[in-house]
Amino acid sequence: MNQLEKIKQDDMPYEKFLRFGPESLTESELVAIILRTGTKNKSALELAQEVLALADPSREGLLGLYDIPLERLMELSGIGQVKAVKLKCLTELSRRIASASARERICLQQPETVAAYYMEQLRHRKTECVVLVSVDAKGHLLRDAVMTSGSATMALISPREIFLEALKHQAVSIILIHNHPSGDPTPSRADTELTGQIAGMGQMLGIPLLDHIIIGDNRYMSYRESKLLP
Repeated sequence: MNQLEKIKQDDMPYEKFLRFGPESLTESELVAIILRTGTKNKSALELAQEVLALADPSREGLLGLYDIPLERLMELSGIGQVKAVKLKCLTELSRRIASASARERICLQQPETVAAYYMEQLRHRKTECVVLVSVDAKGHLLRDAVMTSGSATMALISPREIFLEALKHQAVSIILIHNHPSGDPTPSRADTELTGQIAGMGQMLGIPLLDHIIIGDNRYMSYRESKLLP
């Protein structure tokens, strides 16, 4: 491929965007526009295809960019620090856009909207993470707080820590949320035991547990919806 042919291929996704709009582009073409240039021996589109090929097979395409470390991207010929940072910023922008869109629809009385809001924040994590949602007297979100990030199989948290945080922010009720890195939101026995402990302490303190939601990969499980909340 000569230099003129490479430049022409680099411009193809950009020209396609101008003629037909962003919805006409493939994922590789979208990434190619972000990269803008390739190398002496490959076009931006070919380089974009190499980037997407780095993703775990279980998370193909743009979704896989979440899991590719900056250093791994920079191992590709044609991807320096600037391009690698652009790609990671792309994934973070997409996560924040999805989160902002979900926040507009969140209703703390509806588990599906709560799960949708926290889905992008939690489903890509490699370790379990516990989030406490403090709720005011009108059922509005006071604040949320990441209580802990644990190992790949267990997040270590105590009911005492949960309620110290809730009391600090004068919560009237709480919602507990955590993720399963496996992508399967089915509760473990430890999850159910923790839910029972927190629900019991909440009753004693007058700060009821409204729900415990487990986030999987585009799936969730709600103790409230499943009628498993003590």
